[in-house]
Amino acid sequence: MVKTSIIPIFIPHIGCPYRCVFCNQWRITGRRGVPDGNAVARTIKEYVTSAAEKRHWEVAFYGGSFTAIPMALQEELLAPAYEALQQGRIQAIRCSTRPDCIDEEILSRLKRYGLSTVELGVQSMDDAVLARAKRGHTAQDVVTATALLREHGFTVGHQLMPGLPGEDWNSLQDTTAAICRLQPDIARIYPVVVIADTELADMYRQGDYTPLSVHEGVLRAAYMKQAFVEAGIQCIRTGLQATEDLDDPAQVLAGAYAPAMGEMVDTRRYRILLFRLLDEAVRQDSVVVSYNRRDTSRVRGYGGSTVKQAKMCYAVPIQWKEDAALPEGTIGVTCRNAAWQIDVNTGTIYTK
Repeated sequence: MVKTSIIPIFIPHIGCPYRCVFCNQWRITGRRGVPDGNAVARTIKEYVTSAAEKRHWEVAFYGGSFTAIPMALQEELLAPAYEALQQGRIQAIRCSTRPDCIDEEILSRLKRYGLSTVELGVQSMDDAVLARAKRGHTAQDVVTATALLREHGFTVGHQLMPGLPGEDWNSLQDTTAAICRLQPDIARIYPVVVIADTELADMYRQGDYTPLSVHEGVLRAAYMKQAFVEAGIQCIRTGLQATEDLDDPAQVLAGAYAPAMGEMVDTRRYRILLFRLLDEAVRQDSVVVSYNRRDTSRVRGYGGSTVKQAKMCYAVPIQWKEDAALPEGTIGVTCRNAAWQIDVNTGTIYTK
């Protein structure tokens, strides 16, 4: 199987008509300055020629509202990517943008340059939360943009930010349900982090905003991801990509940032389903929990946390073992007189 690899082109803050309370793209991306067409061409060449094996390369324009930047700059940046696509040096082009920066003309231009995936910075589907975050768009803009992208044959992505000011669990659940109804092809979940030199940082210092703890960020992200997975929406990232700036406590003031956020979220998802079954299974003399090797960290837990917690919660011995016969995303639970399988991707427990 050919590995898919991203060639990131960061365009922080370019084109954004608003400054959201949480946003400092210079810190988040760890990149500064404005790229031009030559920089895009050089970056593509560096990535493609440095790889030792064949890969499925995708150029991705991240960090700003790509479709809101001046048309001439859009075309300058897209031209070398499109040339590489035509020559077969890369296999796809994608971008991220705002839901209110999508229309027929914009999508026609993107199509001409071979772009196939558009990710929308949705953040929330609660208009009150969006207003407090100073997003400048509404939930209806997300609905409209998603429908238009689908009409034009694009792969649709949604980016969500649990933990924005004014969000509570009811709001989070409503946002999650709304995204599941819209059925984007892919999703990213970024629990809110308080970054230096943002309005959110000022709100935090003044006591006007209570940030998520890492634990609470994991809980909210795990809830969203499990719902998305069960709805058939591929969740391709959870938590911000670690950078030198984000690892600096002077830059990340508070919030749900952890380099291993994705693994912690999957630990939570798997543990909820496993313990739900173990609450019944541990009435037996002993239990065997089995899993595919690729699921080892998800089942045993980040840092072995699920194994440790199971020892505290259940009195019977539990054996943990890899089983190559189990597909990834499936947990087997066997007792003396019974056996079950948990399909984590659907949240379903089957009796064997």
